Amino acid sequence: MVFKLSHTTSYKYDSGVTFCHNIATLKPKTIVGQTLLDYKLDISPMPTEISEKIDFFGNVVTRFSIQQHHKELKVTASSIVEIDSSLKPDIYQSVDAQKITLQQAIQELKSIEPNILEVRQFILESILIAKITPEIKEYAGVSFKPNRPIFEAAYELMQRIYTDFEFDPEFTNVATPIHDVMKEKKGVCQDFAQIAIACLRSVGLPGRYISGYIETLPPPGKEKLIGTDASHAWFSLYIPKFGWVDFDPTNNQLPKDQHITVSWGRDYYDVPPLKGVIYSTGKNKMNVSVDIRPAV
Repeated sequence: MVFKLSHTTSYKYDSGVTFCHNIATLKPKTIVGQTLLDYKLDISPMPTEISEKIDFFGNVVTRFSIQQHHKELKVTASSIVEIDSSLKPDIYQSVDAQKITLQQAIQELKSIEPNILEVRQFILESILIAKITPEIKEYAGVSFKPNRPIFEAAYELMQRIYTDFEFDPEFTNVATPIHDVMKEKKGVCQDFAQIAIACLRSVGLPGRYISGYIETLPPPGKEKLIGTDASHAWFSLYIPKFGWVDFDPTNNQLPKDQHITVSWGRDYYDVPPLKGVIYSTGKNKMNVSVDIRPAV
């Protein structure tokens, strides 16, 4: 499938802004099973300075500043992405990977090989997943047992979050602690991904936060997925001797041809689509619009 993607973020400022500096993480990755065919970033007003670089996690980030008075900022990322999940390693075709238990995985993760050392950073605390509470450990413990395969346990965890938590965009924002989400069992895709990652880390497994999108229009006869009107998020588990496996707890499925990966990090804080600082007073209003359709 080839998708045409548009992501527009706009800010309107009551008092105007004299200076702003921003970081955009909006450029989809080229990875196994996904190829970025075209990308354009339109910014209004035109930036005074702009540059592109690769961050610590291998994501493409664009830094830009606007040094003139403006009352509105509009950032539109337009991409064309080809998805072919058949090119990715299939966990269901690897009997050995499916059998790796929690006990075996933790032993493998003690290695000091470079690729394992890189993976181990996703076991550590991060800004939004800083403290693992007894409630999270207990929730994780229902699925993760020492002699149970971690793929099977993570799949069950995904299903449990899908069943136990209510999708409620009014309950949380990006600053809502995961412990509040855990207590009230409400939130959005970002929250569900971070709850799952906290569970993985609580038992000593690497959990990676994935930021991306889902196809806006579902295939004929299929229901529209949750999270299609904005950027989406899911989580990934590292299985030793196999690699990373993605899980989408918001929609209770393993991501395939409808998911587009933009970036990854330890939690949402590492990869927000757009963040920055402004010099201004008064209120501002943000609006986000996302559209993904098959390219004609």
